[in-house]
Amino acid sequence: MCGITGWVAFNDDLTGHQTTIDAMTASLTARGPDAGQTWVRPRVALGHRRLAVIDLPGGRQPMEASTPDGPVVIVYSGETYNFTELRAELTGRGHRFTTASDTEVVLRGYLEWGDAVAERLNGMYAFGIWDSREDRLVLVRDRMGVKPLYWHRTPDGALFGSEPKAILANPRFTRQVDTGCLRELVGFTKAPGWSLWKDMTEVEPGTVVSVDRSGARARTYWRLETAEHTDDAAATVGRVAELLGDIVPRQLVADVPQCVLLSGGLDSSAVTALAARDLAGRGGKLRSFSVDFAGYEENFRPDELRETPDSPFIREVSAHVGSVHRDVVLDSTALTDPALRGAVVGARDMPIGLGDIDSSMYLLFQAIRAESTVALSGEFADELFGGYLWFHHPAARDADTFPWLAFQNTYTADRTAPLRPELREALDIGTYVADEYATAIARVDHLDGDDAFERRMRTSSHLHITRLVRAMLDRKDRMSMAVGLEVRVPFADHRLVEYVYNTPWALKMVDGREKGLLRQAVAGLLPRSVTERVKSPYPSTQDTSYAVALQEQARGVLAEPGSAAFEVFDPAWVRDVVDAPAESVTLGVRTGLERLLDFHHWALTYRPHLSLA
Repeated sequence: MCGITGWVAFNDDLTGHQTTIDAMTASLTARGPDAGQTWVRPRVALGHRRLAVIDLPGGRQPMEASTPDGPVVIVYSGETYNFTELRAELTGRGHRFTTASDTEVVLRGYLEWGDAVAERLNGMYAFGIWDSREDRLVLVRDRMGVKPLYWHRTPDGALFGSEPKAILANPRFTRQVDTGCLRELVGFTKAPGWSLWKDMTEVEPGTVVSVDRSGARARTYWRLETAEHTDDAAATVGRVAELLGDIVPRQLVADVPQCVLLSGGLDSSAVTALAARDLAGRGGKLRSFSVDFAGYEENFRPDELRETPDSPFIREVSAHVGSVHRDVVLDSTALTDPALRGAVVGARDMPIGLGDIDSSMYLLFQAIRAESTVALSGEFADELFGGYLWFHHPAARDADTFPWLAFQNTYTADRTAPLRPELREALDIGTYVADEYATAIARVDHLDGDDAFERRMRTSSHLHITRLVRAMLDRKDRMSMAVGLEVRVPFADHRLVEYVYNTPWALKMVDGREKGLLRQAVAGLLPRSVTERVKSPYPSTQDTSYAVALQEQARGVLAEPGSAAFEVFDPAWVRDVVDAPAESVTLGVRTGLERLLDFHHWALTYRPHLSLA
């Protein structure tokens, strides 16, 4: 896992811009704390920051392959889980390897198959290749979008980077944010290719972007396709169990300490059990980690989202599989530290406003990184197997919009309420969301025999796999890589995704239970209490002092003259909230405060040009 960046300029000599490519590369140091290097030629400059995971001495980058017509150079981030098989195939085709790294396998694969190498990879990856034989830059992103990759088309080439900050480090990029950029930040539809920064684009998952002197082109090498499901219930359960039994061991390949993230829920517990079984077969012992809040279990109050605290289930799973477990316990003082908020906003390059959900994840990953370099996560299972409440809530399920936006309870709130009235009108979020929804559902293919309900649930599944999960994966990647931790996502294996997506909804809901298919596939690995547990979201602190601290910090922003936050947020709304009793600050209002504080920190750090008229 690493950070990559680059600059292609067909009408410039980049050998005179070493300082700039050094700055672009240095911006990604957190993603790759172990080493950094650049490769600069007149038309191209590549930078790489390395987090050493496989072949510690031999996987240095940028990695160059010599050919009779010029070098081909790669900067690569991620992991290719089938690199051993590909290496054997390429060796049989005459390729010779000088390292044991998966990076060299991808590079040699490109020499053999061109950019069609992407279709042969199983993994999470984002990479750039400079092919001097054709004076061409090739950018490739994995099918599910587990690893991020951004780019900016310049008048004579392109800039790219694992994160926006690498592109922002180039003085030729203008840091502009307009109302078009803000619509998605507020609307939360996860529009494909969106970036908060004007004229910066995310390379879409399953896509190859090529840039040469004649222009830029994009090719989709993978999309979520509809296919007939022919397995019966028993065979379907067996196939899911078989796939998971192959996927998790593949993702445990590393030359560094590794662990699992264990929440006590079905998804992370399943990954934990499979990982423990594989490591035990090799004579190893699994380490597991979880996040908790001081006093949370003792003072837990059930609500609409969480029936039980996680801790009892975490202890039960750890004892059942024999993991060496550690709870990372946080308190409100740590979570409200402004320096922590600044670090989180800097990791995400945008003011997303998730507050303690992001900051606690950052602190969890920071604690894990002191003991491990690789962690496996249960992320993606809810989107894939139908775990979220809104999959099963009729009003949200049947609404003609994104289900996660239609779902309402006492914790949800109007995302536009804290904004300046004139900005709310200019953004017109309702129309934006409706347009994005129409675009999204137009991409869904249905089978002729599907009834109305099956079509609705296929559409919902498609929206979650191609939209919502990408936001979740981006959060996981940014929070983990900000502290140099690689988090792998077994449920994002494209073979499993394709199979489960095409499984009829009735087979996914075995016994009428949400994620019933997954429950049955892992039933023999876990305690019954866990396989029967109701979905519980990632924990959020229930400590009232947290809301009080947010109110005080927001009062401080009000006192700052000329804060850019008030080009977006309504000062009257903020005054009302900071003067309200802390116990009246609902989770929805609290989220509004989080967004205000995030935006304030983001504007101070990034100094954007806001064009909101």
